[in-house]
Amino acid sequence: MLRDTESARSATYFAAWAADADPERLSLAAAMAKAIASESGRTVTGDAIQLHGGIGFTWEYPAHLYLKRAKADAIALGTAERHRAALAALVGLDA
Repeated sequence: MLRDTESARSATYFAAWAADADPERLSLAAAMAKAIASESGRTVTGDAIQLHGGIGFTWEYPAHLYLKRAKADAIALGTAERHRAALAALVGLDA
């Protein structure tokens, strides 16, 4: 879970850097960051619920809210698959 979180954080930092220092790479960096963050968000929150057992999906612990937000963000902002396809198109791998 830490590895997935840190991967998403690093990709997001790279996208923020690209927005400021290298705007030509921004679309590539943003698609990469969103693909990683979208997938990591769903897997980490799902794993957190499993890790905490029965309390992970009750009102006493907010893990289920994070999972709902991750799924809603994927719908609103695009799934990891959609951003991977955009990334492939940007680097010329769309066949």
